[in-house]
Amino acid sequence: MARFRRRTCIILLLFILFICSIMMALKTLRPDRAGFGDPFGLGLLPELQQRTVLLDSKQNSLNRVQGDTVTRVSNLHSIAVNTMKASMPPVNKLEEELSSPNYNFHIFYYTWYGNPQFDGKYIHWNHPLLPHWDPKIANNYPKGRHNPPEDIGANFYPELGSYSSKDPTVIEAHMKQMRSASTGVIVLSWYPPGMADENGEPTDDLVPVILDYAHKYSLKVTFHIEPYKDRDDRSMYHNVKYIIDKYGGHPAFYRQKTSTGKFLPMFYVYDSYVTIPEIWANLLTVSGSQSIRNTPYDALFIALLVEERHKHDIHRSGFDGMYTYFATNGFSYGSSHHNWAGLKAFCDSNNLMFIPSVGPGYIDTSIRPWNNHNTRNRVNGKYYETAFSAALLVRPEIISITSFNEWHEGTQIEKAVPKRTGQVVYLDYKPHKPNIYLELTQKWSEKYRKEQEQWLM
Repeated sequence: MARFRRRTCIILLLFILFICSIMMALKTLRPDRAGFGDPFGLGLLPELQQRTVLLDSKQNSLNRVQGDTVTRVSNLHSIAVNTMKASMPPVNKLEEELSSPNYNFHIFYYTWYGNPQFDGKYIHWNHPLLPHWDPKIANNYPKGRHNPPEDIGANFYPELGSYSSKDPTVIEAHMKQMRSASTGVIVLSWYPPGMADENGEPTDDLVPVILDYAHKYSLKVTFHIEPYKDRDDRSMYHNVKYIIDKYGGHPAFYRQKTSTGKFLPMFYVYDSYVTIPEIWANLLTVSGSQSIRNTPYDALFIALLVEERHKHDIHRSGFDGMYTYFATNGFSYGSSHHNWAGLKAFCDSNNLMFIPSVGPGYIDTSIRPWNNHNTRNRVNGKYYETAFSAALLVRPEIISITSFNEWHEGTQIEKAVPKRTGQVVYLDYKPHKPNIYLELTQKWSEKYRKEQEQWLM
């Protein structure tokens, strides 16, 4: 019995020594990433905080690869930075905090909003309720206008409130958000000088300000030419000449490198199908009577494809490519994800660009109360990610995003907040934060970059 106890004690002692030796060995080890500011335990390791700050630019590139975890990491970094503020040298906060721009991600942007402080009245936030074209159906729905600031023509409510597109602080906030989402090209909704949509006012005078702020954030600007009365080959020639002459020299003015090595401006043409191909061909083909080809005003012209037959009209018209715009999967032939592979194949065989448009969802019942059948729920971001996934499958040269701030149709990725008024309860992005769709865009921008590298190998 005594011998058994002695053997037991020896085994126990050896086991304790073994455990102690393991613990000592582990204590001497450290994670490979510890020297680059691993977020875990930063608050418990003050000696690493200064190193975290000084090497933050290296961590930025690592954070971008981590996708969904980027918010948690940046929050922990901000704790470290705040702790070290007193001893930190000045740093370039803009470059430190924001993702690098992806010039193959184009995002539709609207500057038609106004409020009394900057415009003397509300513009677009007080959008009217649009009647259904069938009077029998129209009679079943409310009429009138929205009454900002509590009641606006949108189903979501902006974090910036019912802002004015002329407000410099708003413009800068928008540029910062778009840059944080790793988009690179702003597709600016544009009407010729003195013209506007039926609910807005002219905004061409804002273009220089938009260009300046875009340049500050290393973004580029191209133009989304909206439909206006009597738009044709002649007026479009003058529009393009005006834009290039007036804005083409700005460093933020976007030019796309072509297969021939040229750098040409790009113009998206909304509702291009309204004009017959013969008229467009006058402007966009080499032999056209108003041909813009091989002139100082030559450019890449991108037509809107809605129906399948439009692809042949687009080709015949002399356009350089097509985009789908609508964020409603199944609403049109062009916006239906399952048709994108066929459209991409058609474009490839006819030397055209195919630019699919992805969006986070769709709801416009605040201005079209009868149109709930076209609503597409955001499903907490899953709808948006599904659209990106479908776009990447066809390997496009460019992806367009509908939209940064088309609030009337609920396609915005701009920050939105929960809001409840007397009779209105606005939708929001919960359970996520107001910037969730900016983060998702940044995530897919990085994913696109990585996959594009594989395509080109």
